[in-house]
Amino acid sequence: MTLGLLSGCATSGNYCDVARAIYASHDDTSETKRQILAENEKIEKLCGVRP
Repeated sequence: MTLGLLSGCATSGNYCDVARAIYASHDDTSETKRQILAENEKIEKLCGVRP
């Protein structure tokens, strides 16, 4: 069981190839919106694109 959890993805990849902007909904809490903003800022910083 542990081996399966540690194996992860079989292929390597580039974060910027799979990263997508996250959009907040009206029902999201302030904390969730803060986390979404942080993730979107990370995408912008690492990938050079504005989500």
